[in-house]
Amino acid sequence: MRKKMKISIFAGLLVFAVSAVFAQEVVELKMANSNKIVVKLMFRNGSICDPAGKEGLTVATASLISQGAAGELSYSEIQDKLYPWAASYGAGVDKEVSIFTFQVPADFAEDFYPVLRDVMLKPAFSENDFKRIMTNQLNYVEQGIRASSDEEYSKKALEDLLFRGTNYQHMKEGKTASVKAITLEDIKQHYAAFFTRNNVMIGVVGNYSGRFLKRLKKDIAQLSATKPVLPQPGKARTAEGVEVEIIAKEGAFGSAIFTGAPLSITRADDEFAALMIANSWMGEHRKSYSRLYQKIRQARSMNYGDYSYIEWYDRGGSFQLPPAGVPRSSNYFSIWIRPVQIAAQLKKQYAELADITLGHAHFALRMAIREFDLLIKNGLSQEDFEATRTFLRSYTKLYAQNPAAQLGWLMDSRFYNRKNYLKELDGLLEKVTLDEVNKALRKHWQTENMFVTIVTDTSEAEALAKSLRENISSPMSYSNLVKSGLPADILAEDKEVADYKLNIKSVKIIKSADAFQ
Repeated sequence: MRKKMKISIFAGLLVFAVSAVFAQEVVELKMANSNKIVVKLMFRNGSICDPAGKEGLTVATASLISQGAAGELSYSEIQDKLYPWAASYGAGVDKEVSIFTFQVPADFAEDFYPVLRDVMLKPAFSENDFKRIMTNQLNYVEQGIRASSDEEYSKKALEDLLFRGTNYQHMKEGKTASVKAITLEDIKQHYAAFFTRNNVMIGVVGNYSGRFLKRLKKDIAQLSATKPVLPQPGKARTAEGVEVEIIAKEGAFGSAIFTGAPLSITRADDEFAALMIANSWMGEHRKSYSRLYQKIRQARSMNYGDYSYIEWYDRGGSFQLPPAGVPRSSNYFSIWIRPVQIAAQLKKQYAELADITLGHAHFALRMAIREFDLLIKNGLSQEDFEATRTFLRSYTKLYAQNPAAQLGWLMDSRFYNRKNYLKELDGLLEKVTLDEVNKALRKHWQTENMFVTIVTDTSEAEALAKSLRENISSPMSYSNLVKSGLPADILAEDKEVADYKLNIKSVKIIKSADAFQ
């Protein structure tokens, strides 16, 4: 069980305290030598609070607050004021929280504060701002998610499949019909009902004065007095065998694969640290030492990267390190296979592959699942356990490299009923044993019942569906030049992977236009 951690004071520069003001929790991180102040307001109000038929309402509300007029100033006038101060603010919404972040150099804190206050207490909710925000949101739902990144598309599609029928299912931005249904009055009512003084955690870090913090607490207490009734977060479904949905998209660059299954633990559980070690060895995000990366990318040059996760990793295509600000109580583990080539691409590049009918997706999925099966069967070795634990104890210290990130991780800790997660995590990693890691991975990982989403080109969809559905052999397709340079053990392993049986129970093809409806 977790033990209560003592809070340290580092050379008088860092003081960490938590206090209750009105009905609000306050997280302080005082840095006397800092030249910056960061304020974060975390509301326990995410996309799961969207009413049925109005999915996307929380994002719309947070966007209109953070990208609209406030007080007596238009949004453009606010930005003009912030520019010479090098100050900024914005909002982020996830499934269970919405976070507003304000950043300003300490020298301009007094000038900046009225902007912070008015943005949160006096949003103008103008009709013009509303139209602009909703146009952008609708464009993302109808076009952006489908056009910008097939990798992100497949990840959102997996969540839609994994959480189908629950309040976790829909993209936080909503659906076409629901976004069109949102009115300005809906946003005003949602602001009053969910962005309230009884639903907020205040975080502040940097060289702020007592007067600044006192005023902040007093003003945030002027938010609506409503005590929102928060919905119970939806839980991930368990698949019946391996259930696949293929999204057929015109002009897809390749086959982007995302697969996952429910995970019953989160950072709130001490056992999570043990599973972190197994996951890091298997597929640490953007790390070339991990097993999936070595097998799929490095040995076979199939794609850009292959990773695994034991919690949601927000914007993995952009971030090297896991960001704070997306804590979730409903969890799942997943495998991300970045786009692999389709048959049409391979045939165009290599004359010797002119007769192939299928690209690399089935082979890559088989290889990833096989690696998980081998790990579950054999467990980590003592050597791999020690090396990975040593890496993680160093690597996790990089998660919070700046004051804003430090504050974000501390606030996330409260979500999971912890004091200081990163500090506690280091202690858990230090004490965990190889036996505990192997027990954890066997307890929480399995490959017999998983959901799989694949975004691929329309030219590939039918052949891929047939291959998966019938468990057809899927030999790896190399150019002659690449194959000639591969060692015999790689080619021998390829033969085993090509016929590796997956527990496929259903395969569906969905037109891209019909996704997220």
